[in-house]
Amino acid sequence: MCGIVGFTGRQQAAPILLDGLEKLEYRGYDSAGIAVAAAGGAGTQDKPSAQSGLHTEKGSSIEIVKAKGRLKVLREMTDDGRSVPGTCGIGHTRWATHGEPSVLNAHPHYAKDRRVAVVHNGIIENYQQIREKLTKEGFSFLTATDTEAAAHLLDKYYSGNPIEAISKLMFHVRGSYALGILFADRPGEIYAVRKDSPLIVGRSEQGNFIASDVPAILKYTRDVCFIPNLEIVKLTETEIHFYNVDQEEVEETFSQINWDTEAAEKGGFAHFMLKEIYEQPKAVRDTVSPRISEGHVNLDELGMSREELAKVSRIQMVACGSAYHVCMTAKYMIEQTARVPVDVDLASEFRYRNPVMEKDTLVIVVSQSGETADSLAALREAKKLGYHVLGIVNVVGSSIAREADSVFYTWAGPEISVATTKAYSTQLAAVYLLAIGLGRAKGVIDEIAETEMVEELSRLPEKIERILEEKERIQWFANKFSHSKDIFFIGRGLDYASSLEGSLKLKEISYIHSEAYAAGELKHGTISLIEDGILVVGVATQKSLFEKLISNMVEVKSRGAYVLGVTSYGNYSMEDVANYTIYVPKTMECFAASLVVVPLQLLAYYVALGKGLDVDKPRNLAKSVTVE
Repeated sequence: MCGIVGFTGRQQAAPILLDGLEKLEYRGYDSAGIAVAAAGGAGTQDKPSAQSGLHTEKGSSIEIVKAKGRLKVLREMTDDGRSVPGTCGIGHTRWATHGEPSVLNAHPHYAKDRRVAVVHNGIIENYQQIREKLTKEGFSFLTATDTEAAAHLLDKYYSGNPIEAISKLMFHVRGSYALGILFADRPGEIYAVRKDSPLIVGRSEQGNFIASDVPAILKYTRDVCFIPNLEIVKLTETEIHFYNVDQEEVEETFSQINWDTEAAEKGGFAHFMLKEIYEQPKAVRDTVSPRISEGHVNLDELGMSREELAKVSRIQMVACGSAYHVCMTAKYMIEQTARVPVDVDLASEFRYRNPVMEKDTLVIVVSQSGETADSLAALREAKKLGYHVLGIVNVVGSSIAREADSVFYTWAGPEISVATTKAYSTQLAAVYLLAIGLGRAKGVIDEIAETEMVEELSRLPEKIERILEEKERIQWFANKFSHSKDIFFIGRGLDYASSLEGSLKLKEISYIHSEAYAAGELKHGTISLIEDGILVVGVATQKSLFEKLISNMVEVKSRGAYVLGVTSYGNYSMEDVANYTIYVPKTMECFAASLVVVPLQLLAYYVALGKGLDVDKPRNLAKSVTVE
């Protein structure tokens, strides 16, 4: 969700905070603010300016500057941070949950006597009860946010020991939170704590950092620690200390981020999304290559022997959004290749339905960030029930990576655009590898079949590159339908799973109403929605289902639909039905999802571009969904 950055060190903090927040713009936000430990302070508060949208507060030794709208407003009002002196501060980009987007509701927030300034990601579920209790005790609330309740609670418990105050807060707050905190009488110190919302710390010779995500501080350091859940951190210019909820100091391990700095920049592309679409060949190659040795799949990193894999009697897959569509693809792939039954659940449903699972069920949780709130809760529920959990994640050291029994990293590198592309493709590659390894362990496929599948899997990157070489044809077509009101996707089997992802990509960045249907369900009611000129995208790569999908395309075309066909080279009979056809290279049918998704991504991108929309930061959406 929102973005947090903090810095304490030898340099001016505000420019660093603004720079870091800029790197977190992809997370989505409606306002921004910074708090800097400045020298002195007038002890007065300037009223919000209706014209500028800027809000400046000076109290004790902490100065807060906030602005509604894009980060550039805050930059202009602070002269790129130069007008806010001080070498210790915290910053925030807010995505409204409690209270409308406004200057007043923007973070950071002061506590009662301005002794404390707080930024917060997450949702405090019992904030209303805290608010009512504190109001009776004489605390005044100026905003509609849940964060202000946390600020006042810290003020109530603070008696000179920040760790003690934060620990007491943790016992009284329910929900999810990542907090960055300044205490006015602790100059040069930043405190942070997290519960279920991601937060990292970074260290460098120039000073120390907190941030919601790696790109915010990658310019300054690669030496980071992903703060464990329910831990408190104290940062000074030269030291970092970790504490548990009992206020006992604990040791934590730092790791090196190996991303190139350029990987978190646009690199000449108009948008991060387009750049990341073009990075898919490399990302898939980076995911697949380390797991292949002499024509065989190596899954040693899972810490499960071949015997343990062979004992898996059932698989339960859990995810949200695009990762859920990966799981839908995996169901077909694993059941075909390993003959293991697979159930797929949305994480938000799985965590509450009290699932019934067999003893030897393997639970697989898929998440790009490794911090997705519902997926993380589902993981914990599965572990509580005693099941082995495998996490398929991109972010090293994330909560799911740490808490899962086994981890499969996708190595996609930083993905900045809210709409996932390369992370989706690498997750597909990961489940292919898992399916092949599981099929081999169970004896469903032999060595020859494994080698053939591995060889074809290794060719996917170059085939994706061939699709990208023909992007102009997709761009031309997308421009014709950029002002559509409704677009439908249909497919069968694996192609239905791909249709789900194509539809989601389109709706999340173009704001066009779009739905995906299993093509066989059209005549059970859905076909009534077809009108003259409506675009229907038919995905057909499965030989055994091709003719049936063609029949479904005829059904919608006869009712006035304009039909776009997406299929493999060689299926030229598609042109007898479709008004326009996009071809992808031939591959084994079980891998086709990795190819057809690329033109569907490009279709969504160019439709949104044709509408003049902000492709990387679609409205109302955030990159990492860390609240319910």
